[in-house]
Amino acid sequence: MDLLQQARAEIDRIDAEMAALFAQRMHAVADVARYKAQTGKPVFDPAREAAVLDQNAARLQDEDLRPYYRAFLQKAMDVSRAYQRAMLGRDTAAYQGVPGAWSHIALRRLYPFARETSFATWAEVFDAVQRGDAQSGVLPFENSSAGDVSTVLDLLYTHPDLVIARMCDLPIRQDLLGVPGGTLAQVRTVVSHTQALAQSSAFLQQHGLATRTWSNTAEAARYVAEQNDPALAAIASAETAGLYGLQVLAQGVNTEGDNTTRFIVIERTAQPPAPAPGQRLALLFTVRHEPGQLAAVLDRIGARGFNMECIKSRPLPHVPFEYYFYVQLVCPAQNTAESCGALLGDLRAACNTLRPLGAFALDTVEA
Repeated sequence: MDLLQQARAEIDRIDAEMAALFAQRMHAVADVARYKAQTGKPVFDPAREAAVLDQNAARLQDEDLRPYYRAFLQKAMDVSRAYQRAMLGRDTAAYQGVPGAWSHIALRRLYPFARETSFATWAEVFDAVQRGDAQSGVLPFENSSAGDVSTVLDLLYTHPDLVIARMCDLPIRQDLLGVPGGTLAQVRTVVSHTQALAQSSAFLQQHGLATRTWSNTAEAARYVAEQNDPALAAIASAETAGLYGLQVLAQGVNTEGDNTTRFIVIERTAQPPAPAPGQRLALLFTVRHEPGQLAAVLDRIGARGFNMECIKSRPLPHVPFEYYFYVQLVCPAQNTAESCGALLGDLRAACNTLRPLGAFALDTVEA
């Protein structure tokens, strides 16, 4: 038996042991799910997960392997959460658009085992989560080149029972998709979303291609598939090509600038969990329309050691020329539930209204 065969045999032996341990682990996960069903606790507890990851990763002596083991544990937790959601009937995730839309792709990365349900508008996603028809909603929140998705922020403000449970960055890579058997040389017109066309302008000009704007990249791909015309192509993701029976004619055509979209996951919960050290804390607040009121809030944030990652303002509904604020804070390394509570106490004294919007890690998922 050569070295490769020996190594594979050893991996097979370890995998057999892991299968038995996996079954034991999932039986324990089922007990956790039953407890959460009895007590009404949420499936996702970010502070608990962060603590378990830190504790278990520290057990591995080989520091080179530690980040890989941490990633392995994270996947195990993702599977455990999916199993709990399935047991509790909480495994429906909603998104806006059609299959192949970037929100759909983000949903599949975050919830690979969930039942998927789509809606025509972002407001319908919010309403579905509010009603309990979906346990999670995946929505775009910000793009590195196009900026905020202000409508989603406004919907967060007008749905006080919903919180941000997760946040992730999804790098966007667009390909040129055409009908099977077609070639790039046959393409005359390209359809896609305005932003995708703009970020692919160098490629389009190089090949002398005409363009037509479309509502989104996935709808453009579906249109090209329906037309079945080799002179027509779409700019969309490679995953979308598989969904609509198209082929990739050119890869990575969106070369103009960085393109990463930040997505949020919304859930309905009575009270967001306290953030773990290094996690994000999102807040919505209003202040009196007087000099120094906003500055007083920002001073209190800094005094408690929280780094303000961003601040955004939006018009208050039904109150002309007054605004609400969204801030996203990075919790200090020594953050505790008590220090977070102290910050919120300080802010309540300085704000007209204050609403904790969520505590979560900021992750990056692969496109």
